[in-house]
Amino acid sequence: MNKVPVVIVGAGPVGLSCAIELGTRGIECLLVERHDRVGVAPRAKTTNVRSRTHFRRWGIADKLAAASPFGVDYPSNIHFVTRLSGYRLAMMENAFNCNPQRDERYPEHAQWIPQYKVEQILREYADSLPGVTLHFSTELLDAHQTDNVVTATLRDLSSDTEYTVQCQNLIGADGARSRVREIIGATMKGTYGLSRNYNIVFRAPGLAEAHSHGPGVMYWHINPEAPALIGPMDEGDKWFFMPTKLEHGRTLSDAEATELIRRSTGFDLPFEPLSNDEWVASRFIADKYHEGRVFLAGDACHLHPPFGGYGMNMGICDAVDLGWKIAANLQGWGGPALLQHYGTERRPVHEYILDEAVSNHEVLANQLWQQGLEDATLEGEALRRQLGERIRSAKGKEFYSLGAVLGYRYEDSPLIVGDGSEAPAQGATNYVATSRPGHLAPHTWLDTTTSLYDQCGLGFALITKASTDPRAISDAVEEADARGIPLAVVTLDTPEQEALYPSGLTLVRPDQHVAWRGENWDENTFNVVCGH
Repeated sequence: MNKVPVVIVGAGPVGLSCAIELGTRGIECLLVERHDRVGVAPRAKTTNVRSRTHFRRWGIADKLAAASPFGVDYPSNIHFVTRLSGYRLAMMENAFNCNPQRDERYPEHAQWIPQYKVEQILREYADSLPGVTLHFSTELLDAHQTDNVVTATLRDLSSDTEYTVQCQNLIGADGARSRVREIIGATMKGTYGLSRNYNIVFRAPGLAEAHSHGPGVMYWHINPEAPALIGPMDEGDKWFFMPTKLEHGRTLSDAEATELIRRSTGFDLPFEPLSNDEWVASRFIADKYHEGRVFLAGDACHLHPPFGGYGMNMGICDAVDLGWKIAANLQGWGGPALLQHYGTERRPVHEYILDEAVSNHEVLANQLWQQGLEDATLEGEALRRQLGERIRSAKGKEFYSLGAVLGYRYEDSPLIVGDGSEAPAQGATNYVATSRPGHLAPHTWLDTTTSLYDQCGLGFALITKASTDPRAISDAVEEADARGIPLAVVTLDTPEQEALYPSGLTLVRPDQHVAWRGENWDENTFNVVCGH
């Protein structure tokens, strides 16, 4: 019987991120995927600042930037127009924080790039790690566990042969129709069918040059015939098109899709549909995230409308959180509570983001149409101006959501040592950096190219100041050494940096969230934050 510490089911961005997080920590894992993951379906198109920060930690952020189909500095503007051939209503610049200009709040900007290119970068890197094995055309049939081991039954689809693998942990990153979720008896709770939508990918030579609205990543068409979202997706004149008012329950023919694009854009060009499929927007969350040694991540445990670009990115953060905790447990410095509280920490984050996505979904292109918007009159101009103001008010938080991306926190986690301080007031659109326990450790640049996060290593990091008592630092370091806990020490030396970290000692977890802070080392801290 084959044996490996961890089996991961599903080789999308979440499963690949799990494999990378484990592999970079020296944990062997087997990643299985029943499909080949090749295609032009758009899926996610925004890799946000948090995900790219993890890419930076893995050493592949530059590779992702190089794969950007239109150049990493292509403007991530969102245009609201009646049609590509019609009137402008509003424009939102630098949506999702994609501008590559240096920012004090994070080390890596977001990036507009098709998910299949993200997967290619992740797959190549995962495949290069010595402890990671990838098996495509392989499906999980079943899994059984005892207190000490999980036995997974797999089928090699290319040879139609079955075999078993024993592991310490099994991760289900196998999407909305998760087999792993079925195996552990988890149930998705929520609302099905918030809307039904089509994704159409098509080739459109000349379309970018035909309109006069300027470059952008998404154009919202607000008209009575074919309201839709449309935008450039990849090289080779590939675009995506998502009509938001259409009869559902059937597959569009190429001719029907082409005619719909023509009516929506107002241009008669040689459009060539490459794929089209119907998808349903829902809000679901699993009633449990793990059973014993088996865990769920990504779409296997949470689903929501794609408005806001949260889905893939939230799944990558699941992978990071689960990966470091499994590694710590297998390496002996992390206790059982680390894994027991995976869901305790992640579920409130998911609930919050799901609510944000559903709220963004409530205002679509077909809800914005008003009679007279396309009239070439003073009245039509006034209507367009008024609607532009409404769009900026109603849709702004969908595209400027740094507070949601960086501001979530593990408020009531048993793995965080709270200090009784109040959380700063912030919403989805405004991010307030704070070193309060549970929050993301505030970012700062140590020099022109070095991020604070670059110095934190793979384990815990102790952020100190020049004025910190050296004995307090040595107490923490000596305890970490005695317990085999990886610990880096980073000293800040400017007033601006010390203002972000006012305590003499701030302990940062491997996922860059603050676990504890104080002036003198507390010998019980590692027991709590390492789950003992």
